[in-house]
Amino acid sequence: MLYPLSYEGLREPPYRAGTTGPGALTLGWDLMIAATVLVVDDDPVIQTLLRLNFEMEGYRVLLAADGVEALDRTRSEKPNIVILDVMMPKMDGLQVATTLKADADTADIPIVMLSAKAQTSDIVAGRATGAEGYVTKPFDPLLLVSQVATLIDRHRS
Repeated sequence: MLYPLSYEGLREPPYRAGTTGPGALTLGWDLMIAATVLVVDDDPVIQTLLRLNFEMEGYRVLLAADGVEALDRTRSEKPNIVILDVMMPKMDGLQVATTLKADADTADIPIVMLSAKAQTSDIVAGRATGAEGYVTKPFDPLLLVSQVATLIDRHRS
């Protein structure tokens, strides 16, 4: 091997990055890297709950506490998916989703709205932004993780 930090001459990589769970993305040689989820919520309890559930499934988790921070993190980090609370300070989730879907650099990133607003008109407004999903609080974190895995798979294809 010419370079000890390269894969030159190897038939198999010396290690695997990430996991084989639903949060893992497959690269050549079956290397796995974690899919990145941006969790945007102004409630630290919700942030912690989602971070732990997604990390246990092998995802890399980024956090944002308001709409402005969500836009900045999405543009700089390019997550595989954004979980977006509707009611937040500085900029609400509907405005964030509309802005992300209008920007060519972020339009293809799937968004799941997460909100206590559960009336039909609220769900219709959330979906009208271009969000691929709308989950109402209280929610089952495992069902949300499953929905995220499905959306990431769909966007990989």
